[in-house]
Formats: sequence, structure tokens, C-alpha cells
Amino acid sequence: MVKVTFTLDDSTVARLNETARRLSKPKSEVVREAIEAYHAKSDRLSDAERERMLKALREYALLPIVGTAADRDRELREIRAARRSGGRRTRVE
Repeated sequence: MVKVTFTLDDSTVARLNETARRLSKPKSEVVREAIEAYHAKSDRLSDAERERMLKALREYALLPIVGTAADRDRELREIRAARRSGGRRTRVE
């Protein structure tokens, strides 16, 4: 274990003390568990981020389809060939 020092406001310290007492756990264990729980959910999208992305997808879905069926078929052939050969060799912008 590594000993660290943090500065916390009074209300946070009060909540930490209360939680540790209620759970009958050391404060350091409560802090470790809180950090682990926060870390586990930190890679998830927030509600605002999720709504922003869904809005962008909805707007994209309303855009008109540009190109012909031949263009689509050519692009699909290129993608499949690139996958079979290990991926694209040049960066796509």
C-alpha cells in the first residue's frame, strides 16, 4: 500500500466518516471502494453525451443518399479486399 495525502472539504469528510462508521469499515477502505466504483463507471457515456451522439446519428440518417449502386458496390469491394489483405495501407481522412 502507498500512503497519500488529500485535502477534502468538511462535508466530504463528514460523509466519509459517516459511511465508514455505518459500514464498520476503515475510511481508507471506503475511499478505495469509492474510487473503484467511480473508475468502473467513468468509461460509460453520460446522459448528455449519449443524447448528443444519438442526435447526431438521427440527423445523419436523414441525409440524402449520395452516389449510385455501382459506387456502393465498388466501395464494398475495396473494403473487403482491404480486410482480406490485412487492412488499409494508407490513412483515410
